[in-house]
Amino acid sequence: MSRRPFAAVLAANTVSITGSSVTLIAVPWFVLQTTGSAGRAGVVAFCATLPVIVAALVGGPVIDRIGRRRVSALSDLVCAASVGAIPLLHYAGVLEFWMLCALMAVGGLVHTPGLTARGVLLPSLAEHAGTTVGRAASLYDAVSRGARMIGAALAGVLIAFFGAESALMLDAATFAVSALLVGAFLRGVPAAEPQPTAGKISLAGYRAELAEGWGFLVRTRLLLGITVMVMMTNGLDQGWSAVLLPVHGREALGGATAVGLLVSVFGGFALLGALLYGVWGERFPRRAVFTAAFLLCGAPRYAAAAFTDTPLPLAVTMALSGLGTGMLNPILTTVIYERVPEELRSRVSGVTTAGCELTMPLGGLAAGLLVDGFGATRALLLFGGTYLLVTLSPLVFPAWRTMERAAGTATAPGGTTGMATGETNAGATAVATTEATTEATGRGPADPAPADEGGFSRKEPALPGSAHAAPAPRPSEY
Repeated sequence: MSRRPFAAVLAANTVSITGSSVTLIAVPWFVLQTTGSAGRAGVVAFCATLPVIVAALVGGPVIDRIGRRRVSALSDLVCAASVGAIPLLHYAGVLEFWMLCALMAVGGLVHTPGLTARGVLLPSLAEHAGTTVGRAASLYDAVSRGARMIGAALAGVLIAFFGAESALMLDAATFAVSALLVGAFLRGVPAAEPQPTAGKISLAGYRAELAEGWGFLVRTRLLLGITVMVMMTNGLDQGWSAVLLPVHGREALGGATAVGLLVSVFGGFALLGALLYGVWGERFPRRAVFTAAFLLCGAPRYAAAAFTDTPLPLAVTMALSGLGTGMLNPILTTVIYERVPEELRSRVSGVTTAGCELTMPLGGLAAGLLVDGFGATRALLLFGGTYLLVTLSPLVFPAWRTMERAAGTATAPGGTTGMATGETNAGATAVATTEATTEATGRGPADPAPADEGGFSRKEPALPGSAHAAPAPRPSEY
């Protein structure tokens, strides 16, 4: 056992997410500074997120065959080149708007497979490090949120003193460092290398694997409900982060520094929320905590931005929103790990990620068009009202009642929990592991597994906040 691979992934995520948080603020600001158009900022957001859906949908089987370590490192290297090209072309005086859109599209296409590849490694890395999945997931999420907090604050300072171009150069460098860490320190972890049982690539086999992931999602009503809900909120969050908050910051809050500090406050309290849930969260019903947290992190910030033009009220609201958001990832990741077998995780993850990100291109585009057509205040109120309606769904639909830990879940020595949860087509009944196996793969417990499938991995219930990625449906981070 060694903790080095898990530590390397944490370090890579810290560096990469810090840079990505800088870009999350720097790109909209760069577009607003160079074009003055919220609509064009929305177009750039559309171009950056549309390829994400394609990559997430088709990437699962490819990740298994190429190897999770290679996919993660290659993804970071391509992202470094695409992000770094933006300021370089701008300095050379040849950057056109279509070039900016194309470079953002390239980054979006390759970024999600890299995130997915690292995320689905988490159970194996936890086992390699001699810790439980719950503790590893909480640390993974806490480090990610801390990096977002640092990156957002850094973005505000960099943009204010050196310009958005310098901020983008920093992000390119962080991607390169992340690729180096993953490529060097994940060698020797079997789950990170190409899977020898994956077989040869064929169109028919590829389609079958995608269908298998899709079929598992459709049959599991809770996972389907989670995916649809997060799909809606991710689109709304994309409009917030790519257009609404930057426009509000420029018009009412005094500039990029205020926006960076607000996002940093959000990230800091999200980190606190994740840590608090890790300590006390499992003492309370999951659905109640999840619903309260989502209601807190959604609509209030839109209302605060719409009705105030000073930083303090929005900062308080963002702090409370961050606190709620920090509790979402531990719950949702636990639900996913409990219900999805290890051999299906990349495939199901690709389908759920694509579903969760389906509305993100439209969210940024719609926000830009609404701001240009009706003003920022009306756009904020429309997005906030929609967010409120969506986050009420766990209180309305019966499938969400199965979010609680199943009575048949067995705890193994060492604190890990066996996946004993599943759902039937007709309802949301918790069943034992053998029934979940039959539902997921079409085989009974006595049927032999095909050569390309392994057994269930054991998980401890533990671990999306709002925007961008990982093995479970994740609300987008902003």
